[in-house]
Amino acid sequence: MTTVAYLGPAGTYSEVAALQYLQLCHPDLEHDPSRLCPYPTIPQAINAAEHGNVDVAVVPVENSIQGGVTMTLDSLWQSESLQIQQAIVLPIAHALITRASNLDDIKVVYSHPQSLAQCQQWLDLYLPNVQQIATDSNTDRLHSVAEDATIAAIASERAAAIYNLPILKFPINDQPDNCTRFLVLGRTAPTTKGTHSSLAFSLKRNMPGALVKPLLVFADRQINLSRIESRPTKRSLGEYIFFIDIEAPIDDPNFSEALQELQSVTENLKILGSYSIA
Repeated sequence: MTTVAYLGPAGTYSEVAALQYLQLCHPDLEHDPSRLCPYPTIPQAINAAEHGNVDVAVVPVENSIQGGVTMTLDSLWQSESLQIQQAIVLPIAHALITRASNLDDIKVVYSHPQSLAQCQQWLDLYLPNVQQIATDSNTDRLHSVAEDATIAAIASERAAAIYNLPILKFPINDQPDNCTRFLVLGRTAPTTKGTHSSLAFSLKRNMPGALVKPLLVFADRQINLSRIESRPTKRSLGEYIFFIDIEAPIDDPNFSEALQELQSVTENLKILGSYSIA
């Protein structure tokens, strides 16, 4: 029985990604809603997979407009057992969901901070005086939208359909090619051969050129890095953890050799997984 944790409630983009994961990897289960387990926050969804309450968690890690999802990155670094099993890239198109008949009637807009940021130009242009309130997920306040015609929410078309609410404007995201990459996290390594790998590391000392040495490990072997991002270690100001995505599977001999050398120029090194991207 495969169970999937995701950032809920129902109707979030995380749920769409979770459904896509089931369709890709467990097509016989994709129409069984009991397989999906919503959680109120991203860390709670990840912890559910960490502690074995579910088989996998599907969580956002990077948006093409707003960059990395910090809660996911921090949870990945702290995790002791999870591996990336799959990556899913999902096109994101935001809808303004409200019972208001026109924009002038709207007083408040609710949504996840990432969604508000992805629609910021549109909001500044069409709803410049409306209060924007961040929520844990896009669908958190759809019950308020149903009860009050002065309230709007930014969420997916699927969310509007699930909660039987009207869409006033669609799409409203500032960039048409808005995409979010989701990770499928589980306690076991993927069963299929990966095409990409992710790792994270901290440095031994915060000094000039400290980051150059780990990067040269890959450059010297012609291994392409598709992404690098930093997060504070939370130990001291100016100390960072670096997250790197690599266009190579972990069993590539060239990559395996690079990992051995990388251990000598980093403080802590964590292999997050080798996986394919859907």
